[in-house]
Amino acid sequence: MKVLKTIAFFLLFILSSCIKNKESVDLIIANAKIYTVNETFQLVEAFAIKDGKIIAVGTSKEIKEKYQAKETIDAKNQFVYPGFYDAHAHLYRLGITMQTVNLRDTKSYDEVIARVIAFQNKKKVDFIEGRGWDQNDWENKEFPSREKLDSLFPETPVVLTRIDGHAMLVNGKALELAGITPVTKIEGGQIEVIAGKTTGILVDNAMELIKAITPEPNLKTKIQALKDAQQTVFNYGITTINEAGLERDIIELIDSLQKANQLDLNVYAMALASKENLDYYTQKGIYKTDKLNVRSFKFMGDGALGSRGACLHLPYSDKPKQFGALLTPIDETRRIAQQIANSDYQMNAHAIGDSTNTVLLKIYKEVLKNKPNRRWKIEHAQIMQEQDFDYFTLGIIPSVQPTHATSDMYWAEDRVGADRIKNSYAYKKILDKAGLIALGTDFPIEEVNPMLTFYAAVARKDLKNYPENGFQMENALTREQTLKGMTIWAAYSNFEEKEKGSLEIGKWADFTIFSEDIMTMDIDKVPYTLPTQVFVKGKKVK
Repeated sequence: MKVLKTIAFFLLFILSSCIKNKESVDLIIANAKIYTVNETFQLVEAFAIKDGKIIAVGTSKEIKEKYQAKETIDAKNQFVYPGFYDAHAHLYRLGITMQTVNLRDTKSYDEVIARVIAFQNKKKVDFIEGRGWDQNDWENKEFPSREKLDSLFPETPVVLTRIDGHAMLVNGKALELAGITPVTKIEGGQIEVIAGKTTGILVDNAMELIKAITPEPNLKTKIQALKDAQQTVFNYGITTINEAGLERDIIELIDSLQKANQLDLNVYAMALASKENLDYYTQKGIYKTDKLNVRSFKFMGDGALGSRGACLHLPYSDKPKQFGALLTPIDETRRIAQQIANSDYQMNAHAIGDSTNTVLLKIYKEVLKNKPNRRWKIEHAQIMQEQDFDYFTLGIIPSVQPTHATSDMYWAEDRVGADRIKNSYAYKKILDKAGLIALGTDFPIEEVNPMLTFYAAVARKDLKNYPENGFQMENALTREQTLKGMTIWAAYSNFEEKEKGSLEIGKWADFTIFSEDIMTMDIDKVPYTLPTQVFVKGKKVK
């Protein structure tokens, strides 16, 4: 008996020593198929997390033998990916939109009217706002006009923004408050007038007149909007948002909420390229925390293709006298670009039409001469001239939204014709020149779900399997290219590749767990798969 007690004590001592020799960590993920998205696209089984960062990767046996965790998650052969980036989105606008009339997926103008009535009956607000209508989804594809809104809401302003954010329909009361008449003119925009009467349709810069009289949301509403939007993106596995255009007050609000641990989402915030923001941020310099990265400006080059605001070299095929418009004169664009080039900031320019892409790419090349590794971006790069693709060999980064291709494919050729469509939504062609491509959604213009991005990039089809063989499949991306575009390439575009974008030692533990493998499963099922768990800096957020 005494011998047995001695042996038991000895074994207990050895076991205790082994445990003491293990390094303590916060979390271990084990028994998983982990896509690290490192340089070799390595697959591993496990990793260990301490203080929000990955400190080891390897086999489950290796990690468990070396580390003692406060919590271990047995993934049971599930699939782990780096937390997804959305390389171009509007988080704050999504949140604010969630507080207004949702007009997405309406099938007619009558349905728009019905939703506005239902909203007002419930909310009884003094200023009605909505967003998401798209006349291209209706049987009558012409812009609507304001007569029904005028009759229903003669004394209440109504402002209904098109899905792309580049046009709006407003009623007579809103026009009156904004001082808009049939003779009002505005550079870089359009106030639609038919038979001497305003229709209520405003395009691009003309919308600023309405925005000037739109009530500012109060602080409580702004905070709730950001929190609502954060939870929405977490549910889909997005852990970093490239917020494509904010005013300084919202950037500072995000910063304060993050510091108060009320927002966990990583935000790369592009400041809108107004004179005030340009002067303030170029003098202040790059602002960086563990959650917030302010080092870029969002510049608006032109409007959208759907509302014919995108600026083209030749007229629209379905409206021969219309070219769209640059939103800023070329000389002023060059001056702004030079101011940004003289700082450490990036310029991220919205460019949809081929003329806009030509102008901005030429200016980028000019002002960035002898300034390597600036990583300036072209946001959208939607309609391109053949000779302009070569600009992407100069270190200019394309930031594109694959669901724009599958949303626009029904009518895009009507807008630009059979020749120009060949170099439109040409993501593979751009990737071949640039060597990388950042992928996003542009929500709330498109849906938040990054699996729709993945599907649109790879399959180039809508959710009804149209077209059967995919839209311009010569410009489809592979699954590996797409995953990189949603992770490490997007991180690189932000100067964040050393801290995020892949699951490697020393990087933040931002990751998602899926029950199915998006890299091998039936591509037509990808849009319907969701993460089972989502982590930001090792903290579970879903």
